[in-house]
Amino acid sequence: MLFWVLIVALILLVAGTPLAYVVGASAVLSFVATDNVRYLAVLPQRIFSQLDVFALMAMSLFILTGEIMNRTGVTRPLVDFSSALVGRFRGGLGHVNIMTSLFFAGVSGSAVADAAALGNTLIPAMKEKGYTGAYGGAITAASSIIGPIIPPSIILIFYGALMQVSIGGLFAAGLVPGVLLAAALLLMNSFFARRYGHPGGRGEPVPPVLPSLLKAGPALLLPVIILGGIVFGVVTPTEAAGLAAVCALGAGFFYGGVSRNSLRRSFQNAAMLTGVIFIILTAAACFGWIASLEHWPQRIGVLVTESGLSGVWFLLLANAIFLMAGMVMDAPMALALLVPLFGPVAAAQGIDPIHFGIVICLNMTIGMVTPPIGACLIVVSAISGESYLRVARSVLPFVLVEVGVLLIITFFPAICLFLPGLLGFG
Repeated sequence: MLFWVLIVALILLVAGTPLAYVVGASAVLSFVATDNVRYLAVLPQRIFSQLDVFALMAMSLFILTGEIMNRTGVTRPLVDFSSALVGRFRGGLGHVNIMTSLFFAGVSGSAVADAAALGNTLIPAMKEKGYTGAYGGAITAASSIIGPIIPPSIILIFYGALMQVSIGGLFAAGLVPGVLLAAALLLMNSFFARRYGHPGGRGEPVPPVLPSLLKAGPALLLPVIILGGIVFGVVTPTEAAGLAAVCALGAGFFYGGVSRNSLRRSFQNAAMLTGVIFIILTAAACFGWIASLEHWPQRIGVLVTESGLSGVWFLLLANAIFLMAGMVMDAPMALALLVPLFGPVAAAQGIDPIHFGIVICLNMTIGMVTPPIGACLIVVSAISGESYLRVARSVLPFVLVEVGVLLIITFFPAICLFLPGLLGFG
């Protein structure tokens, strides 16, 4: 009977039905196929318990913070400050792209928002300087995945809510991997700059450092307020998200970008994206309930144990699965479906849930810049005017470097866990 459920799900996908509805409908049909119809009476309660998680409010508020900052002029001061720091080196605009993504990551928490906001500013500037549009799009997409790893991160909040893991601990654990990603991308850009003779050098005009720093100050203070408040116990993650939204509004007034239209669009987009995520959670609750009744996580655990996969080998398997899922699925949907299956197995093997969260969330974000779909690739392809295939081909060397960073983090958990342990998170 489950075979026919799979057939129905494939038909719905081919017909263009949104994935959340496909998962929800397939889960409900699975109750019939497995003779568990009587448990459907409990399903509304299960759905509500999945949604009634206080930490999810932080996710909505951080989404709103990112929307406000994206629409109120925060990008230009960050670009100017990044240019003041690294713009005089060869391949300077590529370095500026990566550094701005690093700074912007502490504001938006979203790879797609990062790619869209910085792509509109930096890709045309890179083309004017003599870079190819494909290279500009590729480095913008590759650096955008720093956004979901550096706090505040929407997908880390999502994972923390699913696994009941400290959001503050996850935020602290994401800092070092995010900086490592930026450093690896900077080295790769330097290599390509020398190989292909990209513009830049000592004679390149750049803004003065101190005025650029002062102007970018309000934007740069946001990550400090968010993480500092959580780490030192002044505010909870949800309170930090609310404070961040207020500070984002203040920064918007400072940069003169606040208008009735910008605020209206910010609240509209934040509400729409939050609604989409909650629909995904609803579908995932249906799936999680039938998975629990049929003991699917336990079966996966037994399969993994019998195959001899444990420790780092299990993490490598999870890497492959989550990376492939990230290529074709939205990150919240993939996390909602796969974390309840693999999270308990990882915990049973003694893998730290904070380390596991960083590893699988980095996998998901790398998948966003990897063909055949790659949401960030689609965004930068549209912005740059380059074909999707050209951008996808140009981004592959950067993806290989990011996978290398992922493997380092996988084999050396202390990279993720040192800072949370130092700050008392676990």
